[in-house]
Amino acid sequence: MTRMVSKEEQIINLLNVLGNKISPKFERCTGISSSRFEILHELDQVDEINQSMLQKIINIDSAAITRHLKQLEADQMVTRRKNPEDNRVTFVRLTDHGRKQIEGYKAEKTNYIHQILDGFSEDEIHALADFLERMQNNF
Repeated sequence: MTRMVSKEEQIINLLNVLGNKISPKFERCTGISSSRFEILHELDQVDEINQSMLQKIINIDSAAITRHLKQLEADQMVTRRKNPEDNRVTFVRLTDHGRKQIEGYKAEKTNYIHQILDGFSEDEIHALADFLERMQNNF
């Protein structure tokens, strides 16, 4: 016996399914996780940034930002250095290689977004963005 699901429950179920699909598909399409993309994107906006400030902007925990940055450093996309006046502070910046990589990732992200929103009109995209923002604000 199947029970009827309200439209409200259906919306939440669909958002949950979409959330579970978006990140892995993004990674397959772009070649990088959405968290690392966000890190590189933020670093592309500045010359250098304090690691803890970057963590706050990206909204991930300190262990996660450190793990991501260590991998990006191993991939020669970022460099990190300690503040000479305060060893507790670490500064992060993109390398030239990282700047080249983020440009390619941005192009892949644009293609990915176009795929997801294929068939949506501009008005529908604006309405969807407004609805989702309102839902987020309700949290």
